[in-house]
Amino acid sequence: MRIGLLGTGPWAQMAHAPALSGHEELDFAGVWGRRPEAAKELAERHGVRAYDDADELFAEVDAIAVALPPDVQAGLAARAARAGCHLLLDKPLAPTAEQGRAVVEAVEEAGVASVVFFTARFQPEPAAWIAEQAAVPGWFTAHAQWLGAVFTSESPFATPWRREKGALWDVGPHALSVLLPVLGDVRHVTAAAYGPGDTAHVVLDHAGGASSTLTLSLTAPPEATGAALELRGEAGVTSLPDSPEGAVPALMRAADALLTAARTGRPHACDAAFGLRVTEILTAAQDLLNGDAV
Repeated sequence: MRIGLLGTGPWAQMAHAPALSGHEELDFAGVWGRRPEAAKELAERHGVRAYDDADELFAEVDAIAVALPPDVQAGLAARAARAGCHLLLDKPLAPTAEQGRAVVEAVEEAGVASVVFFTARFQPEPAAWIAEQAAVPGWFTAHAQWLGAVFTSESPFATPWRREKGALWDVGPHALSVLLPVLGDVRHVTAAAYGPGDTAHVVLDHAGGASSTLTLSLTAPPEATGAALELRGEAGVTSLPDSPEGAVPALMRAADALLTAARTGRPHACDAAFGLRVTEILTAAQDLLNGDAV
């Protein structure tokens, strides 16, 4: 499968380009970016072509990987799908439910495959744990903490979209990607409030009967960072395991999932429709946060 990359920022450099170029079943064909010089530099580093026109890249590949801010990703992903390209997308799918639905509609109309890269879903230890807990009945409650220091340390990820949207939209998708397959869909976002900095506290009511709480931040002290998720229920207490892997192997597994979906025509669990559902839940939480801020 020939695949192109949209994006030239830190995430494209650190994760996407190495994963695409190192994957045995992918032919990494080219890069497009909003900054042509950056696209040229990244393309040269991996021995591929830099494209000045995204639509030209779409016409010459079978699939597109996207490493761009969500508002930019949404529009280009829909265009790529309409051009017949399978999609390897990043989270969040889009900054609004309306834009997310436009991506899903384009994917469905074109009949292309899609996978949204939620890291934990493509790491062996977390993925196995999620599948195991999803089969266990009687969960009562869950608590998830995703705490980063993007805005309290020297980080290349302190990008404009993260400053605008905050932790809810950056790390919230990671928490939801674990909670939803275990506890079921969210029936209602029951509460949301801001804490220090961009910290967001969110309470969710799940279809399975359990409730969950999320604490999300990109402004935590560096010494306090980390991700943890604990489930409590009739089976006792269990916690999401860590993974020793970085992003590149996980992203290569996401590419495997896209290849399988494209070959079989069977949607992956983390397809654009799932990404849209995550966006809808984030939107509901953001609406409550906006109300609290008034």
